Amino acid sequence: MSDAWTTALSQLDEAAAHMKLDPNLHEVLRRPKRILTVSIPVRMDDGRVEVFTGYRVHHDLSRGPAKGGIRYHPDVSLDEVKALAMWMTWKSAIVGIPYGGAKGGVVVDPKRLSDGELERMTRRYASEILPFIGPERDVPAPDLNTDERIMAWIMDTYSMNTGYSVPGVVTGKPVSVGGSLGRGGATSRGVTFAALMAVKQLGMHVDGLRVAVQGFGKVGGFAAQLFHDVGCTVVAISDFKGGIFNSRGLNPSALLRYRDENGTVAGFPNGDAITNDELLTIDCDLLVPAAIEDQLTQSNADRVRARIVVEGANGPTTREADHILDERGILVVPDVLANAGGVTVSYFEWVQDIAAYFWSEDEVNTRLHGLMERSYEQSRAYAEEHGVRLRLAALAIGIGRVAEAHRVRGLFP
Repeated sequence: MSDAWTTALSQLDEAAAHMKLDPNLHEVLRRPKRILTVSIPVRMDDGRVEVFTGYRVHHDLSRGPAKGGIRYHPDVSLDEVKALAMWMTWKSAIVGIPYGGAKGGVVVDPKRLSDGELERMTRRYASEILPFIGPERDVPAPDLNTDERIMAWIMDTYSMNTGYSVPGVVTGKPVSVGGSLGRGGATSRGVTFAALMAVKQLGMHVDGLRVAVQGFGKVGGFAAQLFHDVGCTVVAISDFKGGIFNSRGLNPSALLRYRDENGTVAGFPNGDAITNDELLTIDCDLLVPAAIEDQLTQSNADRVRARIVVEGANGPTTREADHILDERGILVVPDVLANAGGVTVSYFEWVQDIAAYFWSEDEVNTRLHGLMERSYEQSRAYAEEHGVRLRLAALAIGIGRVAEAHRVRGLFP
């Protein structure tokens, strides 16, 4: 059993005990509704056929269609995908949008594929999961190592099989084929909104707030820029090859240009080299783990020096680390709340596709800010009323909404 799945189950179990959840419902929610494992044969450029393994998991559909990203990574596993699908269920319920949770993944290093191989693999994977997906059934989105181009290929594959264009089958696609303005940076904006609300909750000041961001991809890269733009001092940034620290502050725009030229932020001249592990314990006010799961663990949580941890990634904090951080008085804004901006604007995109009526970017960002603020305040109020961590509060709200949907619908047959 992977650490991510263990963590997801332990979070559910803790929340269920706190809520005194009906044991029968608890047992239902511990298990994914359905799991699909597929073989993906792909003809490579040299004529060989290579077979990849892919997954699509539906955790719960009681509140609406399944929603969740697709990731391409050599370490993708079924347990990881199950955990991510479960977190998507809670995340959608916490922010109050009518989705269930899903996730998909392919065991592959996309960096070693040519563009043609990547497209052929994507289209074959989409064809294999075709019975699972659809605008009323399951709506995939980008995740680790996937992007709007890959979503366009999936949309086109689905549409070719249907016989007409179906833009609502995926979100996070290009605007030219039904994507939403504001979708690209939505997760980063949500992380920033959540962080600023946590700063306000603790009575801290934004101006000069020292921020460290682990991960300089789709979430961490734009989040670092947003923190810089509102007056924070971004002191540390890292990616999969290493990181950079400068107590006087880093310019995310300059780092982005350097990364685009060199493939990494490691080696950036205006600062000191650090490792990903060192970034997590750097002297800062706000720490944003925005890379992958299981970064804050029992072995390093007691050395975290930030006052606030905002989870940009899914599952970056293990259960043991979560309790250590809480005991040390560090406010953790959990992933199911902090990074819900992506699924929220995916919902906005899906609504626009169904209505065939599109909003301005300002409208999208304003709606996102309002929804994130409401969700944070609900979680904060619950945490204060019940004397629990913000994570447990958010999970109790989300799990409670899913459980209520099950109770109202009843058990078939």
